[in-house]
Amino acid sequence: MIYTVTLNPSLDYVVGVEHFEIGKVNRTSREEIFYGGKGLNVSAILARLNIESCALGFVAGFTGKEILRGVGSLGFRSNLLWVNKGRSRINIKLKSDQETEINGCGPEIEREDLERLFTQLEEMKNGDVLVLSGSIPSMISHHIYEEIMRRLEGRGIRTV
Repeated sequence: MIYTVTLNPSLDYVVGVEHFEIGKVNRTSREEIFYGGKGLNVSAILARLNIESCALGFVAGFTGKEILRGVGSLGFRSNLLWVNKGRSRINIKLKSDQETEINGCGPEIEREDLERLFTQLEEMKNGDVLVLSGSIPSMISHHIYEEIMRRLEGRGIRTV
């Protein structure tokens, strides 16, 4: 089984604006919403290739509810963990003469939440693959991927 980890999934709100001007009212020429996060993207591509995967990570708030609803339609399993503080990110992607991004910060992930993720990872078996990708929320150590790999060391789990 392939597992993907997205610590900070998002709703990506992509808008097109012809000749965006700061300080003015700008009207969109197109709008799209995507379920974002690098691990979710990996799972979505694997689903298109008819390869089974399971997405892990954290969601919160009304945006987290929408992410949970939406990933169910993308053709892969998910076991995203609910956290109680904050909300999952909304990232704004402005497409105009230049591209601009405003990325939200995401929910508050506490140590107990990380422990629940570690418990999920303990269920992985020899031969499984774990894909670790995407941004790391600011309240989590930037060494989290290394910590996860250390916990899995010697178990025959391949990591990407």
